[in-house]
Amino acid sequence: MNNILYEDNHILVVEKKVNVPVQEDESKDLDLLTILKEYLKEKYKKPGNVYLGLIHRLDRPVGGVMVFAKTSKAASRLSEQVRTHQMTKKYYAVVEGMVEEEGTFKDKLYKDEKRNMVRVAERGKEAVLSYQRVAVKNNTSLVDISLKTGRSHQIRVQFSSRGHALLGDQKYNKKAIPGMQIALFSYSLSFYHPITKELLTFSLPLPSREPFSYFQDTIN
Repeated sequence: MNNILYEDNHILVVEKKVNVPVQEDESKDLDLLTILKEYLKEKYKKPGNVYLGLIHRLDRPVGGVMVFAKTSKAASRLSEQVRTHQMTKKYYAVVEGMVEEEGTFKDKLYKDEKRNMVRVAERGKEAVLSYQRVAVKNNTSLVDISLKTGRSHQIRVQFSSRGHALLGDQKYNKKAIPGMQIALFSYSLSFYHPITKELLTFSLPLPSREPFSYFQDTIN
């Protein structure tokens, strides 16, 4: 079961596990939305379909914090926060080489739906992130990323296009070690509660798996 971080009558905050799709895809593997609906159905003995609103996504190989809405009102208000950039998403990533101490990336990203690949292109949608370098080891950098826009594969493409591809990224890193999991983790999520308006922040520690483990003594 995916780790439940918080739950009330309006929202459900969980840790998405690595390699679990957020919703059903071509693989037909068990997805997070289905898992959580079953959890709610059993916990509250609900007959029939259970409502659970999908507010944002994480790529299948990426783990970390996600919020779901248990009512349509909560879903509408949380989706508005995503649209107006009031929801704050932070990620840890391990990238090739030594990046500058901090920076902001602005690009236009275009998604080729048939190939499920994203590239920098003038006809794309604006993508913005800022980052800080946390540590450097073995010619790799651990970076703390604040996502300003939530474009598909955004972090992966913006870093790889600058020669700093993510370790383990089998799609955008030509030097990726086969079998290594992508070094990207959504460690923090902040948003306003859709009903109480209280600012909530949920955080998770740096994963213990490679290559994050190289930096354990730096961050935790």
